[in-house]
Amino acid sequence: MELLAPAGGWEQLEYAIHFGADAVYLASTRYGMRRRADNFSEDELPQVVEYAHAHGVDVHVTVNTMMTDEDTDDLHRYFAVLQRAGVDAVIVGDMGALVVAREAAPDVAIHLSTQASCMNAASARVYASLGVSRIVLAREMSLKAIAEMRRRLPEEIELEAFVHGAMCMAYSGRCLISDYMAGRGANVGHCAQPCRWKYALVEEKRPGQYFPIEQDERGSFIMSSNDMNMLSHLQDLADAGVNSIKIEGRAKGAYYVASVVNAYRHVLDGGSAEAWQDELETTSHRPYCTGFYYGDPGQNQGTVEYARSHQMVARVLGCAPDGLGEAAAFRADAACDVQGNPERVEVLCRNRFFEGEELEVISPDAAVRTCPVKRLVWHAGPDADLKDVERDGLGRIIGPDPSCEGGTLVAVEVANRTMERYSFAVPFELHERDIMRIRRDGQDVGRVL
Repeated sequence: MELLAPAGGWEQLEYAIHFGADAVYLASTRYGMRRRADNFSEDELPQVVEYAHAHGVDVHVTVNTMMTDEDTDDLHRYFAVLQRAGVDAVIVGDMGALVVAREAAPDVAIHLSTQASCMNAASARVYASLGVSRIVLAREMSLKAIAEMRRRLPEEIELEAFVHGAMCMAYSGRCLISDYMAGRGANVGHCAQPCRWKYALVEEKRPGQYFPIEQDERGSFIMSSNDMNMLSHLQDLADAGVNSIKIEGRAKGAYYVASVVNAYRHVLDGGSAEAWQDELETTSHRPYCTGFYYGDPGQNQGTVEYARSHQMVARVLGCAPDGLGEAAAFRADAACDVQGNPERVEVLCRNRFFEGEELEVISPDAAVRTCPVKRLVWHAGPDADLKDVERDGLGRIIGPDPSCEGGTLVAVEVANRTMERYSFAVPFELHERDIMRIRRDGQDVGRVL
């Protein structure tokens, strides 16, 4: 099965590819259902496709908002732009957009969006007659229904199914609540997620008095769904005839994409689902379920709205033999020695971490590994103000930074300058775009990282 990953921006694109996606789906600044994502400009699309294709990865572009006549006025030009960029497929939900795509981009495959709620073979055959080569299945379908649909279809019609991420309480995502309550149209990419809000009953003659819809002091989450997690059931999806499995999350950050894609890639390649299931607890998520595949998915009752066990602290920029191990600034500090250490990893700081802390590393070609932070160095840029560093005990100047003209190496106890470079000794080789994280149990994790 193809592993299809979300790419809400450049960093997510790079991580999806680094951790093993076979294809990515993304959007430009128009016609996509995730306007809050970074997305890509039209001018960037050729570069996006070139980068993905250089790594053997296909690019699918979403053009799946609900279309007005005004929206369709520019569609011919837009689909022609996608064809010139070399896009492999477009994901459309509107019938008019489907026809325009076939006319303006005849070399680009057309995939039917889940927004179209296609859940029977007769409907799929009609769409196929109009040029659709793949059906992104309605999320309400069971595995039994998918298997029956597959049995009734010719093999050349592909089936794609969501396997991980947020679920929507509206039928195949076609929701009016956000527009009505928040003035933000979900069907044009501006969903405010009011289904996640807490609700209570108010009687019009008793304003300010809130009555729970359920007997719970927290109120009711009658429209809020759990997140999907099908990592342990990939064989069932394959047996049902699914050709491509899709991870939801174009509004998610790079760490989410990396960790989830990594887990699914390892299991698809023969790894133990049980061994990789814990990896999916490290990212921000609601309680997990298996969607509608085995019956009623249940609801998120708000006991845990979002949870994660880890926080990304650094992105690996590179790794090389540790030439600083013999520096005079370190020789007197026996506590900083790393036995048999051959490498020094250079990282881009994303969140704070300290000398001596134990970090976890996720790499696409290995199980999760751990390493202590030893001989931590800040690579201060040419514009950094260092006059008070040693006086205030904030660090110890080692000397010029050979990797940056005008830069300075400073031995420090904490990496706390977001998006600045640090390095430290590690006992094994790492590669660009590997991720370093730390366990942060019990913290309010927020939505994405």
